[in-house]
Amino acid sequence: MSREYDVVLLGASGFTGGLTAEYLEKNAPETLRWAVAGRNKAKLERFGKDILHADMTDAESLRALAESTKIVATTVGPYIQYGEPLVAACAEAGTDYLDLTGEPEFTDRMYVRYHERAKRTGARIIHACGFDSIPYDLGVQYTVEQLPEGVPIQVDGLLRAGGRPSGGTFHTAITAFSRPKQNLEAHRARRQAEPRPEGRKARAVAGRIHRQQGFWAVPLPTIDPQIVGYSARLLDRYGPDFRYSHYAALDRLPMVAAGIGGVGLLIAGAQIPPVRKAMLNRLQPGDGPSPERRARSWFNVRFVGRGGGEQVITEVAGRDPGYDETAKMLGESALCLALDDLPETAGQTTTAAAMGPALRERLVKAGMTFATLEVDHY
Repeated sequence: MSREYDVVLLGASGFTGGLTAEYLEKNAPETLRWAVAGRNKAKLERFGKDILHADMTDAESLRALAESTKIVATTVGPYIQYGEPLVAACAEAGTDYLDLTGEPEFTDRMYVRYHERAKRTGARIIHACGFDSIPYDLGVQYTVEQLPEGVPIQVDGLLRAGGRPSGGTFHTAITAFSRPKQNLEAHRARRQAEPRPEGRKARAVAGRIHRQQGFWAVPLPTIDPQIVGYSARLLDRYGPDFRYSHYAALDRLPMVAAGIGGVGLLIAGAQIPPVRKAMLNRLQPGDGPSPERRARSWFNVRFVGRGGGEQVITEVAGRDPGYDETAKMLGESALCLALDDLPETAGQTTTAAAMGPALRERLVKAGMTFATLEVDHY
C-alpha cells in the first residue's frame, strides 16, 4: 500500500495525545514517516512534524486523512461522540485504526457497522490500545501460553493501581455511565452479528466478591473482559472452553465498600442531566496529572490461570497506567503495526490477535514487565 505516511496521530493537542506524540518523537525510528493531525494547527506546531487538517465533524477531511496514511492512531474521545466517522473512513480506505476507547458501546457499534467492510478492504480496526485493555489482553494471552494446549482454561485477572484520571478520561467514563440502555442495545446487536467459534466456547464471566491472592477480589465492570473474550474467540490457542473474570484487588473490606459506593454514586449521578453536567465541569478535557504525580503512579495485574491440571500465576506491571504507560502502549502499537512481521488479520480485531507476542516484546523493551511468578499442579 503506497501512502504518504506510515502513521498519523490524531489528537496530539490533548493531554494523552500530546504524551503519545512525545513518545513517538523519542522512540520512532528516523525512517518512520509520521505526522500529527487536528483542527488547531497552532497547538500542533510544537512537535515539528507535518500537520494534517482533520475535523471529526468533517467527513471529507477524515477521508483525506485515512487515504494519506497506512495507520491512524486517535486519542479523541469520548469515542461514542466523536469516533465513528474516523472508523468509517479507515474501514473504507483500508487504513489501520487504533484508539484508546474504554467504551463497550462504541466497540460494539463499530463492529456491527464496519467489521465486514474493514475485512474486505484489509483494514485492521483495533480498539482499546492503552491501559484499557493491553495489560489484560496481552497478559491473558501470555498466561494462556504457559498452560497446556487443547484443555479448558480459566483465568482470573486482579488489578491493583495507583494514579489519577485526566479530564478526558473522566468525561469518557461519565458519558458511558449515562447510557445504560444504549450500551445494552449495542451489546445485543453485537451478539447477533458476531459469529461464535465452531466447537469452542470463549466468554467473560462476571464473578463474585471473594478472597484471592491475599486480596479482596471485586468484579470490575470495565471494557477489559469484553476485549479478552473477543481475543479468545479469535484465537484457538485459548482452548475448547475459555473463561475470564476481571477483578479489582483491594486490601480491606472498607475499601471494597467505599469503591462500590463511589462507582454507584457516579453511575446514579450520570443519569440526571444537571448532576452529570456538574460532574463534567469538575475536570476539563486536556487537564491531567502533573509529571510529578505521574512519576508516583503505578499498576500491576496478577493473572491466575488454570487448565489441564496446572496453575500458573503471572504478572504484568508498569508505571503511571493512564498516561505515561498508555502513551507508550498506543505508540508501540502503531510502531508494531507499521514495522513488524505480523499475522494476516483484517476487520475489527484485538491487540492479542493482531500483534500478540510482537507487541509484548516491544513493551518489555520499553520498560513494562511480563513475568511468570509461579507454576504448580492442582
